[in-house]
Amino acid sequence: MRLSIEPTTDPGDYEFVHRIRVRFAETDAMGIVHHSRYLPYLEETRVEFLRRIDRPYDVMRAEGLDFAVLEAFVRYRSPLRFDDVVHVHLRVGSISRTTFQIGYLLTVVDDARPAATAVTVHAAVTSTGRPTRLPAWMLELG
Repeated sequence: MRLSIEPTTDPGDYEFVHRIRVRFAETDAMGIVHHSRYLPYLEETRVEFLRRIDRPYDVMRAEGLDFAVLEAFVRYRSPLRFDDVVHVHLRVGSISRTTFQIGYLLTVVDDARPAATAVTVHAAVTSTGRPTRLPAWMLELG
């Protein structure tokens, strides 16, 4: 495991937040968000973060750069349910020449309870899937 960031449960430790409302289709027979649905929440938040820092993902891909997910870790703390409004907090963690990590905190807006923490590890790759160095602007985020 390459994880070197320990996501906290303090929203103040994160530089970006994205709001998501849980859809009914994301819940299981118990009315709880299925564990597999958390990864798309993280992805949506990463894409919005890149858009916010003026590095839209579709533009990067058109330029031949992609960020492959190497690892994903989620610690489930409290269940999410249909119609919960969730804040997905994001902070960039360690960055090397070719990889970077992102830490996340998911909180339910109504009561600010932590629902999950997570980490994703990414590698820079070309459009053909070959490893490449991170762009200079990404290195500056660290």
